[in-house]
Amino acid sequence: MRVHVMDLDIGDRLSADTFNSYGLHVLSRGTLLRSQEISKLLLHQIDYVDVETRQQPEQLDEPESLLTELNTLADETFRLLKPIYEDSITGTESLFKEALAEGVINDKIVQDTFIPLTNHVKDQRDVVDLLLMLNNQNDYTIQHSIQVGILSYFIANWMGYDETESQLIGKAGYLHDIGKCRVDDEILNKPGKLTDYEFRMMTQHTIHGYEIIRNSIYPYSIAVVALQHHERMDGSGYPFHLQGTNIHPYAKIVSVADVYCAMITERIYQTKRDLLTVLKELHEMSFTKLDPTVTHIFISQMIPNFIGKKVLLHNGELGKIILTNNSDYFRPLIQVKDQFVDLSLDRSLEIQEIYM
Repeated sequence: MRVHVMDLDIGDRLSADTFNSYGLHVLSRGTLLRSQEISKLLLHQIDYVDVETRQQPEQLDEPESLLTELNTLADETFRLLKPIYEDSITGTESLFKEALAEGVINDKIVQDTFIPLTNHVKDQRDVVDLLLMLNNQNDYTIQHSIQVGILSYFIANWMGYDETESQLIGKAGYLHDIGKCRVDDEILNKPGKLTDYEFRMMTQHTIHGYEIIRNSIYPYSIAVVALQHHERMDGSGYPFHLQGTNIHPYAKIVSVADVYCAMITERIYQTKRDLLTVLKELHEMSFTKLDPTVTHIFISQMIPNFIGKKVLLHNGELGKIILTNNSDYFRPLIQVKDQFVDLSLDRSLEIQEIYM
């Protein structure tokens, strides 16, 4: 069936090779269309493509139908990822328990849990989908450690680090919160605001993590990330209120991953927030607290993953992101039924939620 590019759905599969107007081959027959592929077609100004017959027609009228469709499309990726992720959860729980009991990191657990997961997801192009799939009801600290490790690996890769160093930075992200094994669970899981004493105890996890990693077989840079991942560019962080160039480059990367993953996760005292809204907040923080280069590279790599995603606008209408706006990342072009709405021009509309 022949479909206009703006009517494509995530999960459509090409039934014929696709060429641009100059005869350049763009995508091959059989390609499963995700956000990146649809964006590529738009960039080559291709209007129509041939796709395999859809099993079910697209439905944008009911949120329930939309969620059913999107969950179906994600099932295969999640089916392959789920057992590896569950093994990582189990392994990371053991890692924290051993670190508390022995005061060192068991590297075999790291090699058997985090590294296989990184190797599995390294070719995952849609990081937005990946992070949403990894959100569940597991212990926050355990889940957060895995997510920050994966995202730190991706950011390092996007910044041009080679594979070996990207893996090292990913491992630093994975171990950044290991010091929390020495913090009381009542403080870690407290639903309300921490007292001054409790906050001081919480901040000590950076020092505990540094000590545990320094007593292990890891490079100094990994220990420094555990120590500095809460430091901020303007000196407002902890434990030493370091500024700018005094913060290790790896710690700057892990800080961005740490803040982002914390914001998108539902916790006892926090409901998870819309992904675009979180990116907006990170953008604002890049002018004061987070390293601007790391943050802007992260945002520029994440934004294209939103093309093709279904959205709920604050007025109750459902639509699909067609194009991002280079002058305003956070106000893209939206297709609502048979109309196109440029949110950079229509400031009265806001995206309320993005669906995977």
